[in-house]
Amino acid sequence: MSVSEGQTLTHRFEHSCEFLHDTHRHWRMGNSYSGFTQALAKASPWLPQAIQTRLQKCMLERAGEHARVEGWLALAVDGARMEAPRTEANQAGLGCAARDHSSPQVFLTTVWHVGLGLPWDFRVGTGARGERADAQEMIEGLPARSLLIADAGFISYAFGWKILRKGHSFLLRVGGNLTLLTQLGYYEQERENVVYLWPQDQSVSRPLVLRLIVLRKGKETMYLATNVLNEAELTEESARRLYELRWGEEVYHRGFKQTLNHRKLLSRTPETCLMETTWIVLGIWLLGLLCIAQIPKTQAPRKWSVAKSRDAIRRAMRGAKPGKKKNTPGDLATTLSKAIQDDYLRKKSKAARDYPQKRQRKPTGPPKIKPAPEWQVRQAARLKREDELLPWTA
Repeated sequence: MSVSEGQTLTHRFEHSCEFLHDTHRHWRMGNSYSGFTQALAKASPWLPQAIQTRLQKCMLERAGEHARVEGWLALAVDGARMEAPRTEANQAGLGCAARDHSSPQVFLTTVWHVGLGLPWDFRVGTGARGERADAQEMIEGLPARSLLIADAGFISYAFGWKILRKGHSFLLRVGGNLTLLTQLGYYEQERENVVYLWPQDQSVSRPLVLRLIVLRKGKETMYLATNVLNEAELTEESARRLYELRWGEEVYHRGFKQTLNHRKLLSRTPETCLMETTWIVLGIWLLGLLCIAQIPKTQAPRKWSVAKSRDAIRRAMRGAKPGKKKNTPGDLATTLSKAIQDDYLRKKSKAARDYPQKRQRKPTGPPKIKPAPEWQVRQAARLKREDELLPWTA
């Protein structure tokens, strides 16, 4: 149903049932979409997690050398909103966190595997749900020694310490909404690019020691913060490439919202909207796995094409014949093996022209960097002496 061409959920259900009946005649299929959703609702507390665990296992089996990028098991995290119908139930139960008078919304936060171009974990909630809270919850399920990459909306003292306590690393963009300290004297090897995140309300806790990476490209300057203080482990060029690859998650979100036509949900109650979003993500996740299982090993898995793999599956569901050959599973596998993004170089910007309702984002700007006040220097020195007397770990 995630890739079906039907314009309503009922049509997608009927189309899927017809296809499955033709390919698996011994299966017993349901007769109504409402009955299907009721059965799915009963299974949803446990079934999505079981499928997700299986998909993660398949990813690890398939990853090979692509499991790591620049020597890191890199995972990006970001959020996306999906609109829902303006029913009374949705307006009361979902809410929204965008402009006034906008549609009810579902919020999706995804942890995305940079090397494979597929989700690793996700959370679905109402429109007002925060992506940082979702991300903190998903830290528990990250693979060992991961590097989490995110934009400026995620950086915080609590978020950084939770990643450290779980044995992971992070590479986060920082901007004008953040204040960083210098000359604190807490880290033994202080240097120009060592900064501290230590809000005043956390002065009884240890400061978060960070390395500030400044990347310049033309007139643009980007600021990244990481807990990887050893520059040999994460060079500036590696940080630049990893953060650039994070954009693949934005393309992934665009893929299921625009390419697969799921920008607006079709369910009429909050419960079914959340359930619909969950199964859309699982369906697209499986679509990506089907594709990367077929593309040549010489190709980077993250280059799989949502549009081309969608077309291959839709063609199979229509019973279409590629050329004069019968549409057999082998032919589908061949089609999926060619579902790879084009490698052409874009000569013009893809930025849309200005239009009345276009949201103009303000530049992130540099973080606020200032010398630590004297009272925080004294507090840091006291905490450092305690650490020397009684070794303290995160």
